[in-house]
Amino acid sequence: MDTTTVDAVRGSPEMWLDVAYESLLEGGVESVRILPLAKKLNLSRTSFYWFFKDREELLAALLSRWKSTNTGNWIKRTEAYAETVCEAVLNVFDCWFDDTLFHSRYEAAIRSWAQQSPEIAHEAADDDQQRIAALTAMFRRFDYPPLTADVRARAMYFTQLGYVATQPSEDLDTRMSRIAEYVAVFTGVRPEERELERFFARRGFSAN
Repeated sequence: MDTTTVDAVRGSPEMWLDVAYESLLEGGVESVRILPLAKKLNLSRTSFYWFFKDREELLAALLSRWKSTNTGNWIKRTEAYAETVCEAVLNVFDCWFDDTLFHSRYEAAIRSWAQQSPEIAHEAADDDQQRIAALTAMFRRFDYPPLTADVRARAMYFTQLGYVATQPSEDLDTRMSRIAEYVAVFTGVRPEERELERFFARRGFSAN
């Protein structure tokens, strides 16, 4: 039996994880159940067990994907090359606008799950600390004192979580018009036009 035939009969780990991911985003963790997922894939329920021991293992894989995507990419953006602190902050701002780096709906789904599960709440709190530590280290690279770096990191991080939680209705022009002010608030430094232009270009946005 070739790989194509096996996938048609049993699916694959990626197929099961992807449909679980979509269900988590659409209906929360309670919607991630083996039988409904099997129906979505048009596969037998028993085929699930070729790839996962049980539902808990699938949920653990969803959590791991979130850590790798949202936390992993957030930390990478704090470590990206930057000549100035404004440029460093703008590197992290990429997470605000790019779901391939930081998926806001995934973040919201995990936070909702954390409200139902002390274990997941503990995992989320651990990731919060990792992200804040990465931001703090970023500010420290640009010679901010330890306490100042910590407070600026927290202000920046909790602003992003606030956006995730409240999902404000803002068009792109409005959000982009505030970028320079956000940078100034978080760093105490006005970004240069060339820094803003590079950021806008990465996001495919023209300020003119």
